[in-house]
Amino acid sequence: MANRGYDIVVDVDAEGDLGHTDLQEDLEFHSSNFTDPNSRSKIPPDTSLPFPATADTSSTPLASKRYLWTLSFYAQFFDVDTAEVLHRCSTTVYPRSNFLDVLDGNPDLYGPFWIATTVILILFLTGTISQYLAREGKGHFEYDFRLLSGASGLIYGYTGVIPVALWAVLRWFGSESASVLECWALYGYANLIWIPVALISWSPMKVLNWVFVGVGFVASALFLLRNLYPVLSATDAKTSKVLLIVVVALHAGLAIAIAILFFAHDSPAVRNT
Repeated sequence: MANRGYDIVVDVDAEGDLGHTDLQEDLEFHSSNFTDPNSRSKIPPDTSLPFPATADTSSTPLASKRYLWTLSFYAQFFDVDTAEVLHRCSTTVYPRSNFLDVLDGNPDLYGPFWIATTVILILFLTGTISQYLAREGKGHFEYDFRLLSGASGLIYGYTGVIPVALWAVLRWFGSESASVLECWALYGYANLIWIPVALISWSPMKVLNWVFVGVGFVASALFLLRNLYPVLSATDAKTSKVLLIVVVALHAGLAIAIAILFFAHDSPAVRNT
């Protein structure tokens, strides 16, 4: 009761005489509408200080702004945990729903970056093994780091440029069904299939390597088509068909480049000795 206030209501006689009031019958207690003065909400302090300010500006509109030259601007693209990245990888390999729905409005670049980096390193290592097996017994073998630079340019370039170009074309035709970050995430996670393909495509049998790359192309192309079709369908029928063909053709070019540059015994990316 110490924390609650009470009002006292006294039944006053018609003559205004308080002397004959029976306190046992006429005295009533009701919960008070008054609050403790110490618990009343305080007037919020004025936080509209000029930026930068020494005061805490976490509740001001300035804190929600992210500038291109700050780390917070780029941190928003990596706002995922390991469990979420693994879940997105599993839905890439075993798709059960549209990948854009899996992203749930929070596309990330963490998974695409590390997937692309892993593909580059494995392509370099297995490509080197393939070249070593092809030249075994033909003199001293030297590592050719042009394979590494070639893999970096191919994978980073494809994953970084093609989604932006696709997004720009969609915006040109008036479709806003996918953001540029969602396109980046879609293409980035589609690269996951190239990791097992690169791990097994170092055989000295050229035909077998082409078969593995072909399987990787089909699997990753189906993933892209499955998830891009609803996006491309936002344009007219003729445009969507053309865009689908272009997407498949560009992805086929990536697969052919991987097969020739890294798993062909006469790869043009390898220095002839």
